[in-house]
Amino acid sequence: MDFKLDKVHQLQQQLFRTFAETEIKPLAKDMDETEKYDLNLLKKLQKYGFLGIPYAKEYGGCGSDTLAYTLCMEEVSKIDASTGITISVHTSLACSCLNNFGTEEQKQKFLRPLVDGSKIGCFGLTEPGAGSDVQGAQTVAVEDGDDYVITGSKIFTTNSGFADTIILFALTDRTVPAAKGLTAFIVDRNMPGVEVGDNIQRMGIRAASNCIVSYDNVRVPKSRILGQLNKGFKIAMGALDCGRIGIAAQSVGIAQGALNEAIKYAKERKQFGKKIVAFQNTQFNIADLQTKIDAARLMTWRAAIAEDNHERFSPLAAMAKLFASDVANQVTRYAVQMMGGYGYCREYPVERMMRDAKITEIYEGTSEVMKIVIAGSMKLK
Repeated sequence: MDFKLDKVHQLQQQLFRTFAETEIKPLAKDMDETEKYDLNLLKKLQKYGFLGIPYAKEYGGCGSDTLAYTLCMEEVSKIDASTGITISVHTSLACSCLNNFGTEEQKQKFLRPLVDGSKIGCFGLTEPGAGSDVQGAQTVAVEDGDDYVITGSKIFTTNSGFADTIILFALTDRTVPAAKGLTAFIVDRNMPGVEVGDNIQRMGIRAASNCIVSYDNVRVPKSRILGQLNKGFKIAMGALDCGRIGIAAQSVGIAQGALNEAIKYAKERKQFGKKIVAFQNTQFNIADLQTKIDAARLMTWRAAIAEDNHERFSPLAAMAKLFASDVANQVTRYAVQMMGGYGYCREYPVERMMRDAKITEIYEGTSEVMKIVIAGSMKLK
């Protein structure tokens, strides 16, 4: 497969890189320190089409593809992983559910304002007692006339602090496992009974909005059921497949950003009479890590192209995320170590990048879950 970018993708990549350097970089450190996303920056992401890259123009999107989206995720995550996950959850999770399973009426009403920059989306699946194992879900939706009444809570709902639209998963049949009794709903944040808690304090991606969202007898019309009743598990798993491509690209961005910072430092800092970059050990480590980053990048592009070609991409996405997230953690640890005490200081971005990298091995499916997905695709039993 030829992974050389065509002219259009090269221009898109340059646009994303320039935006990240000029608009995101000046804000990244302060957003991390204050643990709050800059809403003016969010408006710029909306204005310049960063939230509708792979979606059709007929619904207000940019009409591009998943590969372009991965280029965006990498470039912004080189600078700020919190911006990366803000884009990813909106695009890969919330929008993909509507795009792939919504009716035409739902797409016009709910998808269009998400991809044209009018609104922000989030994804309510994880619960306090149900993370990797969705079977532990407790949020329920009870039929009542023309509505369903939803009660429960979701945790780690990224973007929930400022999102307008929530793709929410609730049990509509508690007599069967969640895989057969889960339904997806389209919920407005301002519906009575929806309560968004304070931002959860975290080790990394601290600027991203990530809250507990409670649902207290939230009345949702049946017209807001997404897909078929009791078929929400398939929708959720499909969205996570899409999300894993985004997180793989985010991981590549974090890794490349950290290595770039380490190389810059090594070219300036002297030890024992010569620049750090002149030591063969430094050169060998940099060469090894850049090779791994490039391998992760190509795996991510492979998964993205497979999705664009409507091929089976679930195991490819899992492989890309598994490998790229591991590389991100390797590279950021090295960057901090190579820069010594300075790398450990918050003055330099590699400290933040190292904290941000860890979550890539956890969200959108842990590394252990990725191995389950990959092994399952190999039909080993």
